Amino acid sequence: MGWHTESVDEIQAELETDDAGLSSEEARRRLDEYGPNEIESGETVSPLAVFVSQFQDALVYLLVVAALLAVGVGFLPGQDPEYVDAGLILLILLANGVFGFVQDYRAQRSIEALRELASPDATVIRDGERRIVDAREVVPGDRIVVEQGDAIPADARVVEANGLETNESALTGESATVGKDPEVLPEDTPLAERENMVFMNTTAVRGRGQAVVIETGMDTEVGEIATQLGETEETETTFQSEIDRLGKQIGVGVVALIGLVALIQFLLTGTDPITVLLVAVTLAVAAVPEGLPAVVTFTLALGSRTLLDKNALVRRLPVVESLGSVDVILTDKTGTLTENRMIVTRAYADDAVFETAATDGGRAFQEEATGSALEAVLRCGAVCNNTEPAPADADEDYHGDPTEIAVFEAAKRAGVDADADRLREIPFSSERRRMTVVVDEDEPTAYMKGAPGKVLEHCDRLLDDGEVVPLTDERRAAILEQTEQFAGDALRVLGFARKSVADTDAPDDEIESGLVFLGLQGMIDPPRGEVADAVADCRRAGIRVIMATGDNLATASAIGEQVGFDPDGAMTGHEFASLSEDEQTDTVEDVEVFARAEPRHKVSILSALRENGHDVAMTGDGVNDAPALQGADVGIAMGQRGTDVAKQASDMILQDDNFVTIRDAVEAGRGIFDNVRTFVNYLLSANAGEVLVVFFGVLLGGLLFPDLFAGSEAVGLVLTPVMLLWVNLVTDGLPALALGADPTAPNVMDRPPRGRGEPIIDQRVLASVLGIGIVMTIVGLSLFFARLSATGSLVRAQTTLFTFLVLIELARIQLIRRRYGKSLRSNPWLVGAVVLTLALQLLVLYTPLAGLFDVVPLPLDEWLWLAGAFAAFVVLNYLLVLALDRLLPAIRAGER
Repeated sequence: MGWHTESVDEIQAELETDDAGLSSEEARRRLDEYGPNEIESGETVSPLAVFVSQFQDALVYLLVVAALLAVGVGFLPGQDPEYVDAGLILLILLANGVFGFVQDYRAQRSIEALRELASPDATVIRDGERRIVDAREVVPGDRIVVEQGDAIPADARVVEANGLETNESALTGESATVGKDPEVLPEDTPLAERENMVFMNTTAVRGRGQAVVIETGMDTEVGEIATQLGETEETETTFQSEIDRLGKQIGVGVVALIGLVALIQFLLTGTDPITVLLVAVTLAVAAVPEGLPAVVTFTLALGSRTLLDKNALVRRLPVVESLGSVDVILTDKTGTLTENRMIVTRAYADDAVFETAATDGGRAFQEEATGSALEAVLRCGAVCNNTEPAPADADEDYHGDPTEIAVFEAAKRAGVDADADRLREIPFSSERRRMTVVVDEDEPTAYMKGAPGKVLEHCDRLLDDGEVVPLTDERRAAILEQTEQFAGDALRVLGFARKSVADTDAPDDEIESGLVFLGLQGMIDPPRGEVADAVADCRRAGIRVIMATGDNLATASAIGEQVGFDPDGAMTGHEFASLSEDEQTDTVEDVEVFARAEPRHKVSILSALRENGHDVAMTGDGVNDAPALQGADVGIAMGQRGTDVAKQASDMILQDDNFVTIRDAVEAGRGIFDNVRTFVNYLLSANAGEVLVVFFGVLLGGLLFPDLFAGSEAVGLVLTPVMLLWVNLVTDGLPALALGADPTAPNVMDRPPRGRGEPIIDQRVLASVLGIGIVMTIVGLSLFFARLSATGSLVRAQTTLFTFLVLIELARIQLIRRRYGKSLRSNPWLVGAVVLTLALQLLVLYTPLAGLFDVVPLPLDEWLWLAGAFAAFVVLNYLLVLALDRLLPAIRAGER
């Protein structure tokens, strides 16, 4: 409903209320009817649901099938169920589930803790008396009292306003305050210009007033945006898609491999069906990378902990890696690139311009101010001011309008005295665009500040070199020209004037006429000091950074240029919305600054970017950012300035509101993807080698040792399922987990982002997996059959091959890591995991555990053979790397 188009009397009649407010009984009835005045957060996810979700993954399904096959063997004639194999698989499944549950549930609880802030109080008039109630108890028809510093509890129609101004940046993106007035407005008045309305999640920064509540909870402007979030489908991260696709690829590969083995055994060797099934079970156990889900979860959990230490709270684990994939960051300005506070950086007095850096906050004015016209300008700003000290426990020093705080602090930091006893105030209003106070000095003096044009209208003299001179047309034009120059540099400009007052009770018009113009002050919401470097780092890493803000075009362009954005081609959200879809997708590739961007414009910009194939990270803190945060590949909300709705819509929350943290998160995300690709290579090459060893070992064994490899027991003569599971457990377990803690490669931010379609297993990784598997097979089976032929002991040959696989799988770790420029010493956890794995293998060989694995202690001569085979494996792998470097792009320093 267009409440802004109706008169106060009409609204009070419709809502059945009056100046005395609602009765307590009626307020209770309406609370039952309309419900609490709060934004719904959606359904709460139970711990059980979070735990169950850990097992809804393609790789997990493969592991379950492998466990069922291991047990199902027992239903075949003459076979026993492989409970040990099935138990190990299910144990790894459980460990993976616990890993994921702990991290996901911790993130859920952390975000709930952020939202469980104390609800603000509201002052209402009920039964004709003022009362303070919980804001959640405010109902439509309540008459609320709003004073400086109050949070607006609901959407309400202003009925009284005495200099009332609100900060609506969280809702509209505008950093400037909005003056309020009860006058009726036209139907087509934009939300940001509805001066007769106040809105939930905004704050009164000046003055006082009363308003009648018209909407509460989900029916407010904030609630409507929250509703849009609930209707927006959450996008699956690129990494989630890749892991799911990888699991399916492995599943298809296992099925194809088993089919191929069955076909070869039937056609070439005439193997009986039971043996074929046993080989299939063994190959399935060997082919499925049991440790992959746990290692992926562990790596993402470590990444999220690293980011949390840097003040970034990750709400969904896969987003940790997705941060490293983004190639566009779409960021808001207010509070994200800037400090969300106004600072005076330029002043004009006595026909001279005085400047200071935003980081200086006015200290550079100190020397120029003493006894000068500049001092008069600064004092006028401090005296004609309603800024108040903040409570001792507040985060800021002052409460009030940001522009008033800016001019007050400029005077204070320049050492200008601002003490004066106020005798009278003529308050600011959006119509008057000026404020005047009368104070008691040596004689009563009126001080005025406001829009320069309005102040000049009430001046007929000028302070020039300490003398009061007539304000000529030429001087007036020069002041207006100076005002335009300040505004052209994205400064908000105020004019200042004063005069002596003979009669403090004179009419307002008399008090505000015949003033002496003192000068100008220009202020700006300054960029964060570290943002320019962070933006430059992102660009160096091949990531575009685009700004979409609610500020005007001049301000957006000026601020953007200061932090490294190209202002050429800057356009407004309305201009972008007027383009066709094809024009939008073309334009979004060239424009870096969007001004006057409303929520729907930001969503359109985001959609155009994603239509062009970009992975987009959206940053923001206001309610107006929430729809885009929800729809982005990675939504990043601000923890300190961010609204609850924005946090709810995000994937990650910057607890320090620092754009630099995004740069660190991108670096961490890229490092995590390197680690994922490293251990995927490591795990799959191991499984490929084990599968090929079993497959070709059985085939070659039937040719070389036909008597020994006859019958269904032949499947266990190369490696038994228990041996394979042990190899997978000790090599895919601790060492693979340690790879998840690998440090980030030094050149990770010198690479361009990986493409949306670039898989984890690219051509280089696939060739490496197959190549390493083939080398493992050649060297391993050569060692196995050589020792079997020389010793005549099958169990000794099995033990030698079994130990060889453990040794060379550990060696493979560094062979793979070397491509990323990482030394073994760079990861002490990996060194410890390798040492522990070797110790565990020795325990299996030289303790009573050997009986459980059907192995024997190896004498010294077998270790010499193992050393020779190990050296051959390393040399062949080195030659393999050289060959792959020539044929396929290597992943090494500075290359992709």
